[in-house]
Amino acid sequence: MESTEQFAALVSGPEAELTLDRAALVIAAHAHPALDVDARLHELDQLALGAHATDAHTLARVLFQERGFTGNTVDYGDPRNSLFDDVLDRRLGIPITLSVLMIEVGRRLDIALHGVGMPGHFLVGTGESFFDAFSGGVALDPAACVDRFAQTQPREAFRAEFLAPVGPRLIVDRILNNLQHCYLARSPSEAAWPVRLRLLLPDRPAAVRIELAGVLGRLGRFSEAAAVIDAVAAEVPDARGEQLRQTAARFRARAN
Repeated sequence: MESTEQFAALVSGPEAELTLDRAALVIAAHAHPALDVDARLHELDQLALGAHATDAHTLARVLFQERGFTGNTVDYGDPRNSLFDDVLDRRLGIPITLSVLMIEVGRRLDIALHGVGMPGHFLVGTGESFFDAFSGGVALDPAACVDRFAQTQPREAFRAEFLAPVGPRLIVDRILNNLQHCYLARSPSEAAWPVRLRLLLPDRPAAVRIELAGVLGRLGRFSEAAAVIDAVAAEVPDARGEQLRQTAARFRARAN
């Protein structure tokens, strides 16, 4: 099955069955078509076997101290930090991909972990504590999480719900959003495929799809942008729908 079809099948199924390791590798296969997803999953199996961890604290120490996985503080915007096979090979990543590593190795060891989508800095949670996979797997209490938040956001903007668990679809979307922005900054011609994958996620709000259509338009993918706008137009009331149909027509005109 082609990578985009694999991705669509993964994200359209029950969210509880969406495993982050396979989803992250299928995403990476769009940049690396020769990637063997099953072989890379086996590497994670082996990593878990060698970890000998029974709790989150031990697992964090093994992955981020003994095995050397770490945050890329030198070139945070490198797209490879968001491509999971590159993360495994280089042992470098950003908070969300290193968190996926910890979550998925933990799953193999029956260590219950979840993603915590705090704005500006993704974390791993256990229900009792939090781990910063980007910064050596250090354990954090809620006050320390607020301090992490304040490194990139106004401290007064912090809300307790920022430390709530997030589901795998949101995590997948955040990985793709990171890739979209990295490619737009460094290699715009590569940015279209993360946008297309984001549009395949179910239950996308109309505003998000319109925004993503605009990105496709800026990339010169006018026909694709028009198709997205037309689909949204079919779902909204007449006046707004007519405005969107006019926008789609302008995109199509530019494609000719």
